[in-house]
Amino acid sequence: MATTFDQYSPCRALTMIARDFHARGWMVGTAGNLSARVMNGDAGSFWITASGQPKGQLNEDDLMRVAIQDEAVLESPTPGHRPSAETSIHRVIYQLFPQARAIFHTHSVEACLAAEHTHAGAETLRLPPLEMIKGFDLWEQDPRVDLPVFDNLLDVRKVAQQIKDRFQKKPPRVPALLIHSHGVTVWGQSLQQTYHHVELMEFILRYMALRSHVST
Repeated sequence: MATTFDQYSPCRALTMIARDFHARGWMVGTAGNLSARVMNGDAGSFWITASGQPKGQLNEDDLMRVAIQDEAVLESPTPGHRPSAETSIHRVIYQLFPQARAIFHTHSVEACLAAEHTHAGAETLRLPPLEMIKGFDLWEQDPRVDLPVFDNLLDVRKVAQQIKDRFQKKPPRVPALLIHSHGVTVWGQSLQQTYHHVELMEFILRYMALRSHVST
């Protein structure tokens, strides 16, 4: 049986995934962030990458455990570390989707290029009906899937609030969202599924970026 990321401790798995994504060019330098919900009795906290840490050299001491309720730091192996600047986005997603086990946010060139397909003020990006869509358990002929899109605001908490407001009214068809000039955020019901979801979404966004380049 193949080894999955869920067979490791959350911190160990996140360091492995960070190095993998860095090697693919999806987490250049200190960009991006990863988290995993603590699966205890109330699942009231999550491990998240500390701010400003190079993902290609991430180790387990670069993870911090914060409370879902108020983002209070519960564990910090390395003194002086601060939680990712986008902790509020992770927190909101965990609150909205209790089944979410992990959240991964990548910074790829393709995601930024794909976001340019949207017009000013658009809240969604229509994804092409590629075979990869089935990986999100959408078994439809020519599925119509809209990826939620948000503006890249300096105040990340405002972005988190917009995500909360919109998803409370209408949850997305796929467990993902895109931020302009920034990257994609994806979640899943396990570390392995979330990893798989990132691969699927990055493939789709890369296809869209390349298709736009070819058509011009």
